[in-house]
Amino acid sequence: MQLKNIYLAIAGTFLLTGHVLAQEKPLPLDPAVRTGKLANGFTYYIRHNEEPKNRVVFYLANKVGSILETDEQQGLAHFMEHMSFNGTRHFPKNALVDYLQKSGVRFGADLNAYTSFDETVYQLPLPTDKPEILQNGIQIMRDWAQDATLDPVEIDKERGVILEEKRLGKGAQERMRNQYFPMLLNQSRYASRLPIGTDDVLKNFKPETLKAYYHTWYRPDLQALIVVGDIDVNQMEQTIKDKFGDLKNPASEQPRIEYKIPLTGQNNFQAVTDPEMTSIVAQVIIKLPGNHLTTVSDYKAEIVNRLFNSMLGARCAELLRQAEPPYIQGGAYIGDFLGDLKNFSASVSVKPQGLEKGLKAVWREIERVKRFGFTATELARAKQSFMNQMESSLKEKNKTSSDNYVNEYLAYFLKNEAAPGIDAEYELAKSALPQIDLAELSRVVKSYIREDNRTILLMAPEKDKAGLPSEATVTAWLKDVETESLKPYNDQVSTLSLLTKAPISGKIIKEVKDEHLGTTTLTLSNGVKVVLKPTPFKNNEVLFNSFSAGGTSLYNDADYQSAANSLIIPSFGAGNYNLTELSKFLSGRQLAVQPYIGERSQGITGGATPKDLETALQLAYAYLTEPRKDVNQFQSIIQRSKAALANRGSDPGTVFKDSVSAFLGNYNIRRTPPTLAKLDQVNLDRAYQIYKERFANAAGTVYTFVGAIDMEAIKPLLEKYVASLPAKSSGTQAKDLHIYPPKGRFEKNIYKGTEQKATVQLFFTGDFNYTDKEKLQLDALKETLQFRLLERLREEEGGVYTPGAYAGASKVPSPRYSFAITFGCAPQNVDKLIASSLDEVNKLKTQGPPQVNVDKYKAEAQRSHETEVKTNKFWLAYLSGALQNNESLTGLDNYAANLQSITTESLKSTAQKYLNGKNYIRFVLMPETERR
Repeated sequence: MQLKNIYLAIAGTFLLTGHVLAQEKPLPLDPAVRTGKLANGFTYYIRHNEEPKNRVVFYLANKVGSILETDEQQGLAHFMEHMSFNGTRHFPKNALVDYLQKSGVRFGADLNAYTSFDETVYQLPLPTDKPEILQNGIQIMRDWAQDATLDPVEIDKERGVILEEKRLGKGAQERMRNQYFPMLLNQSRYASRLPIGTDDVLKNFKPETLKAYYHTWYRPDLQALIVVGDIDVNQMEQTIKDKFGDLKNPASEQPRIEYKIPLTGQNNFQAVTDPEMTSIVAQVIIKLPGNHLTTVSDYKAEIVNRLFNSMLGARCAELLRQAEPPYIQGGAYIGDFLGDLKNFSASVSVKPQGLEKGLKAVWREIERVKRFGFTATELARAKQSFMNQMESSLKEKNKTSSDNYVNEYLAYFLKNEAAPGIDAEYELAKSALPQIDLAELSRVVKSYIREDNRTILLMAPEKDKAGLPSEATVTAWLKDVETESLKPYNDQVSTLSLLTKAPISGKIIKEVKDEHLGTTTLTLSNGVKVVLKPTPFKNNEVLFNSFSAGGTSLYNDADYQSAANSLIIPSFGAGNYNLTELSKFLSGRQLAVQPYIGERSQGITGGATPKDLETALQLAYAYLTEPRKDVNQFQSIIQRSKAALANRGSDPGTVFKDSVSAFLGNYNIRRTPPTLAKLDQVNLDRAYQIYKERFANAAGTVYTFVGAIDMEAIKPLLEKYVASLPAKSSGTQAKDLHIYPPKGRFEKNIYKGTEQKATVQLFFTGDFNYTDKEKLQLDALKETLQFRLLERLREEEGGVYTPGAYAGASKVPSPRYSFAITFGCAPQNVDKLIASSLDEVNKLKTQGPPQVNVDKYKAEAQRSHETEVKTNKFWLAYLSGALQNNESLTGLDNYAANLQSITTESLKSTAQKYLNGKNYIRFVLMPETERR
């Protein structure tokens, strides 16, 4: 089948060719993928890819999940996933994780797995430059497929870990979900098979019950191995045949039932409340039969859905720009649901007493589309945006990461979703888009927006329960909208140019090349410096940012709220365009530009394709020199912000976060949480003035560009849009506000929430000897402590799910560091686990970390560094960070030496210096029942 002729179908199930009615064939799999099925039913997909080079990604996909559990096995699909990391035939107990960490693979970040209703998937990224590691990686995948040992001792140890994972998910959302899930899922099996399981089963199941699940469902005819990376495809295929050919299916295997959610044709309604819910939400969910994306027609239908979502989303977003917006958030879309269903969902989040207004506003836009459809100009923009995205993907096809390919083949195996490859998809889109007209969009709207299989769900704080409407009332609201007199949508598109006045170009007055770094530094006629680093990492990406000193530090406390909120100014649009006009102007263009004003600096961050780079720079120029003031939009933002604050204090996590931030900031108003009183202090005129002040003088500004830069093409753009920025003889300097954590030792308990769950955060802070070498020592200290926290708090004591160690250092306004230990646990275990954590800290100070953990850190850091330095994001952050800190740009040259300088003794000394406990703060969030 010729790709350019592949699109022969109309939306539907059959092709009409001549006089023969034939069922449409599935799209072929991307020919770049080697695929096969062994005699035992085991499937494999192999693709050579060198993004990144010397790396491979293995995924083991299993078409099994919690939906297959018996009542006695609830939670064991997920438990089984955990046990695959706790002992296999060739890697007993924790040897698997230990070996991989020594090989430079990070547990959690790289080595991971997930379990859902219908699938369990394991992932393992590995280096390919060491054959032994590659062969052991294949052996691990083989062990996961059918050779987990399921040692009863390890099972009992893992119970506590999973119960703690379950504890982390407890709260308002979980409690409400437990109430509405049976109704939403039509009392189907999905409603009673949440992957996390039940406390009773997790605490009391016998090892034989887990083994029964494992031996029943982990079998080759339900499994696939996906291998994408810098490997020899022929050799890998033979290895898979040799390794996985002996996998056995059970003698009397159970059929893998495809469970469904029945469509009863009935409508239902439920209102749920919770004291810790922070907003009032209404959802209208219409469930419909789904279809797998396998054929040309399916692909076209998916494009239609995406166009619909894009256009309706834009209309709903416009409503937020009113002075009195009808909702805090709102929208509607077509999407996938569980159990092979699709759904049309409309939702709003509203302020108290705003439910009728908000829901009617969204439903009114839906009804408007239903009656009048979309406009030709809306559809043209949506099509152009979609096609530009496809073109961008096509240009990056030889720079596509292995992870992206893996996700495509996962969907192909697990969901029967076509993966024809970007060349075929581009041709499909190019053929399909011209055939999609307004009439087809109208047909889709009417097929999705129905009056059967509809669920109306309301969620609200407990205190608002009495004011929630009944089903009859909500239904009446929707009917009212459907009988309103409506006008068609008026798609107002500005014919003006973006800029009100063309910039007067400046000049490049100096150019300095650094052959070693591969950079070119330009000095412009207005004093602005520009650092350019062309890279080969992406074909269609240019990233950039700028900075200059100042920020909100220059403004006193009386002006602070206006200064801190001055970034609302770009949300009013720029130049000749208000926000709606600007959104339409940018539709279809591949770019993002955002001004920022931080505490000590201001500037621009952005990115674009080379084709859209000029528009991105033009937009940046407009934001900096032609800001707008919009009273209605200002009122909208303030009103929505106030509404969002109404129940902020009901969420335990938010209260804890706010309390920690305030304490660490010594209760300076710049560190305390937002309040209604603070929002009342935001003055539009002052915010606008401050915004203009911060960008009125480009002196001292430095721009950094990284990516697919055409050096000759970018220079005139820089002269036009950057060298033209207004500049005075000298720039400003930021002020030191002296906002630091308090010195000394403190303990602070916050009591909030009803669940029996606690959150612990331990902080060590102080002055720092800021050098690249010292930063790496601090990072190594953090990681080696993380290894021990995982081993002790999780694996040995079973008291936590994900303990974390975090470290950071800053150079300005004065060199400082912060080191934190965090975890969640049962309230009764707080003191014990803090004691264990501090005991590990003490061991670092007295003995240093074990050599094996130092070796693990070095391996992980080296492997991560190898891939990081081949990304545009890394280089943008590295160059701009060094420039902002007035550091040498050659510091990276010392990375290998700095890494090798890390030893047990050096980390012992680092721990003694920075974890001495002189400045130590203990924060604990406890349920209100623990208050004494």
